[in-house]
Amino acid sequence: MAQPLTPDALLAALRREGVRVAEKAGWRTHNRNHKGPWGPVNGVVIHHTAGSSSLSVCWTGTSDLPGPLCHTHLAKSGTATMLSAGRANHAGTFAANAHQAVVNESPTHPRPDSSEPVDGNAHYYGIEIENLGNGRDPYPAAQYDAAVRWAAAICRAHGWSADSVIGHKEGTRRKIDPSFDMDQFRKDVDERLDHPAGWTPGDEPDQEETVPYTLGRYETADRPLTPGKWTTLPIEGVDLLTGASAYQAMAQITAELPDGATLQGRFYHYRTDGSRWTAGLSERQGTAGSTFADFHNSGSIAATEKLRFEACYWPVEADDQRSITITTSRLRGLYWK
Repeated sequence: MAQPLTPDALLAALRREGVRVAEKAGWRTHNRNHKGPWGPVNGVVIHHTAGSSSLSVCWTGTSDLPGPLCHTHLAKSGTATMLSAGRANHAGTFAANAHQAVVNESPTHPRPDSSEPVDGNAHYYGIEIENLGNGRDPYPAAQYDAAVRWAAAICRAHGWSADSVIGHKEGTRRKIDPSFDMDQFRKDVDERLDHPAGWTPGDEPDQEETVPYTLGRYETADRPLTPGKWTTLPIEGVDLLTGASAYQAMAQITAELPDGATLQGRFYHYRTDGSRWTAGLSERQGTAGSTFADFHNSGSIAATEKLRFEACYWPVEADDQRSITITTSRLRGLYWK
């Protein structure tokens, strides 16, 4: 759950991700906010237009369904035209179980219930991808890639996973769009989120032909972890790496952890504008006494980003608010300029 991005923030996020954006005049204030709430937002919905030359109708709508009918219209060429930054008539009502799966960022998206109590227009960004939706009309590579980038950009801006992406057909039994496999689409979004914004496959250097630099830091200072609170570990300085075309990093943590308790860890890229890209988290179960845990991440990082690592502790009993202590923190890895 998050507050909607401002028009400027939405536009910036899409452009950072490499989406080729066009702005229709008036899009920043073109919305249906007078008909209901816009936000808090939980995810993005993928649609196909079921027609061609659909940009105009997505802007104006119909007599039964006034526009805007989406936030972004995506042409066959891959050009994404911005139509709204507020409430749009794209999702309609959603099943509660489908909506809850998105809220929980569940890797499983169930068949939607027949009852639809959720106002989807209040909670979701929507993109209309121009396609007949008949199973024969192709999605050109540039168009599909732009759709993945669009979804990833919004997820990245909010710190969501790819499981915050849902097809219209997954939110309601009334719809069949989009006419491609959403599980594969989420995998493609997830792959993009594993890399910095703007990544393109093939950007990685040939690591067999270049000599990597070494990452190596070690800290023995005791670091307390409060239950349920993410804490960035300094490991001889908060910023672990910046400006690398590729890197492979491993954080090794030793902690006094109760048997059965959980230690979570994840790397993230901190940006100069205060935003961040967050990698997927991993978790390790505690054993009585000293527990050793390791966490991994790989990718590339821009010169305007700084690699950091954070950890979070979850006790066995929810009402146990005692802190634990990390006794050693080590960073190891390789990176390429």
